[in-house]
Amino acid sequence: MIPIRDINPTVRFPFITVLLIGVNIAVFLYQVTLGGSAGESFVTSYAFIPERLFSLTTAGGKAPVAATLFTSLFLHGGLFHIAGNMLFLWIFGNNVEDAMTRVRFIVFYLFCGIAATFSHALVNVSSPVPVIGASGAISGVLGAYLLLYPRARVLTLVVFGFFVRTVPVPAVVVLGFWFVLQFANALLSPRGGGGVAWFAHVGGFIAGLALIGLFKRRDVRFWGGRSYGNV
Repeated sequence: MIPIRDINPTVRFPFITVLLIGVNIAVFLYQVTLGGSAGESFVTSYAFIPERLFSLTTAGGKAPVAATLFTSLFLHGGLFHIAGNMLFLWIFGNNVEDAMTRVRFIVFYLFCGIAATFSHALVNVSSPVPVIGASGAISGVLGAYLLLYPRARVLTLVVFGFFVRTVPVPAVVVLGFWFVLQFANALLSPRGGGGVAWFAHVGGFIAGLALIGLFKRRDVRFWGGRSYGNV
C-alpha cells in the first residue's frame, strides 16, 4: 500500500510542514551540486554516526556530535529516499501541525527525530555507518496522526500483480500496517538494517505516540479523526 493523499482537510495552511519540505529539498539539491567525493564528505561530516557519540569523538565530522542529531535529519541518500520521505511528511504532517501550534510542531518534529536516531544508535553502538534522513522524525508524525485521526481516510495505491487501483483506507489500517512492517524488519534484519535504520522508524513512531499528548492543543481530542467516504 502506497499512500497518495489523505482526505482530512486542515483549518490552517501548513506553513511549517511546507517549510520543512522546502529545507529538506534545498539541502538535498545543494548536496547533489557538490557531487562525487565532495558530496560524500558533506554527508559524512553532518550525518549522525553512532560510534562518534559513544566514543565521544568528532573524528571525520565538521559538526559537533550533538549537532549531528539535528543536521542528519535534513540529509538524504538519493532521489527516492527524499521523495518518499517528503510525500509522507506532506500527507500526514499538515494535520498534525494543525493539531498544535507551529512552534510546538517544530519542537515535536525534532524531538521525534532525536528519539529515532537514539533508538537506532542504542542497537548499533559501535557502528561507523552514517545515519541520515528525515524518516525518523516523520515516523513520529505518523504516530501522532494515528492517535489523532485514526478514522481519516487515506487514498492508497494498492498493487497486487496486475491489479492496480486507488482505494480509500482508514488511517489506522495504513499506519498500523506500516508500523508492523517496520517492527518486523527491525527484528529480522541484520544489525544495521541492511541500509535502512528500521529501529529509527520504530523509535520515532513510539516517540510520536508518547509525545502527542503533551504537544497537541487542549481542544484537540484523541481519536477524533474525521471519516470521509467520498474521494
